[in-house]
Amino acid sequence: MVQRIHACSPGVAQRIHFCYGVYLPTIHALRKEYGELLVSCGLIGEAIKIFEQIELWNNLIDCYCLLGKKAAAVELIKARLSEMPSDPRLCYLLKDVFIPRCSLGDVTNDDACYEKALEVSNNRSARAKRSLARSAYNRGDYEMSKTLWESAMALNSLYPGGWFALGAAALKARDIEKALDGFTRAVQLDPENGEAWNNIACLHMIKKKSKESFIAFKEALKFKRDSWQLWENYSQVAADIGNFRQALEATLMVLELTNNKRIDSELLERITLEMEKRTSTRQHVSSDQKPRQPLSSEGANNDSCTGSAHPSDSNVIHVGDSTSSESGMGISRENENLVEVLGKVLQKIVRSGGGADIWGLYAKWLKLKGDLTMCSEALLKQVRSYQGSDMWKDRDRFKKFADASVELCNVYMEISSATGSRRELLAAEMHLKNIVKQGESFSDTEEFKDVQTCLVEVKMKLESNF
Repeated sequence: MVQRIHACSPGVAQRIHFCYGVYLPTIHALRKEYGELLVSCGLIGEAIKIFEQIELWNNLIDCYCLLGKKAAAVELIKARLSEMPSDPRLCYLLKDVFIPRCSLGDVTNDDACYEKALEVSNNRSARAKRSLARSAYNRGDYEMSKTLWESAMALNSLYPGGWFALGAAALKARDIEKALDGFTRAVQLDPENGEAWNNIACLHMIKKKSKESFIAFKEALKFKRDSWQLWENYSQVAADIGNFRQALEATLMVLELTNNKRIDSELLERITLEMEKRTSTRQHVSSDQKPRQPLSSEGANNDSCTGSAHPSDSNVIHVGDSTSSESGMGISRENENLVEVLGKVLQKIVRSGGGADIWGLYAKWLKLKGDLTMCSEALLKQVRSYQGSDMWKDRDRFKKFADASVELCNVYMEISSATGSRRELLAAEMHLKNIVKQGESFSDTEEFKDVQTCLVEVKMKLESNF
């Protein structure tokens, strides 16, 4: 199209019919677009010829910089400045007066060029202020960078990336509110900026606003689904607002993206304890519910004798009871689904080899499912994970070992009560005696006393079953 602009055919008489039906840009704009297309294709040499012919000096300078011809770029800039150093007519176009000075600063990394550009433009050069803001950020003067970015965005609020840069500078300067405002303005201009959404979410986390942070993370994940860090933060925020289903699904994504290497044990423990709490509460509520007493025959006879028209209890619909029953069933199904998803997460981890904490959580999950035999095996693996020659010298490690041992022996006693077997009780007795014997140096700890108490209980059960 560009090459055919000056062609003789087709003639004007043929072209004139389409002058109002076809949108054709000006020749200058068309050649500029062609030059930019050549640059995007890597044909810098051909683009230079186009820009020289139409005198697009700024684009020409960029081409020289892309080719690494810094000397040629500096020479061209100085030539333009010598011809038109301060022409006021060019202040509006921002091309031949202070943009060459900004370009000279870009090439030479000299802030004096940007400051001169501001002087020539009567402090109206947004580009010069942006360049000074970047320079201040690079040398660590974040407060100055923030101020310059604010001034630059006041001149041109639609500059791509400007609000994000302002937010980054404000964040470095520890101005949380200004940083949040900058990133918010950035996503208003570009809703698909996943990095900005992520920063907004993190800032809300700092401000302890979990609900707002959850929403922002959800938006960020639409565009950055391969970031395990983002999924991990999302899981924590989801748990903070009580959305444990989303927290577990996010944890599964973290495991998938990191090949099961990134495990948030604290979050999993928090969710497991919540599931235990819900289960125990539901069982307590169901045990407290009593069946409705039927109407006595004496009362029924009295009603019939007096001829009252009261209906019997069997025909009365108790709306409150029905609603609470349906709600309870819904909560129960929700808890069951959460337990299943939690199991998927824990099973995925233990298949790749989990640590002591994970085996303990897996045992709790198995107990929730009612599988005491598998629960005891998981607890046994947890206990063995703590064992070692250094355990009897490490107080903190001994405390964890003792807690896991007591939990294991309690499960052994439950199994024995259910099956009538003494094998589990004998194993528990031997294990606890060994701890008491070797752990005398920790006799002042509460965990050691718990082991002794559990040993007494096991002996009593053995005696009762003898």
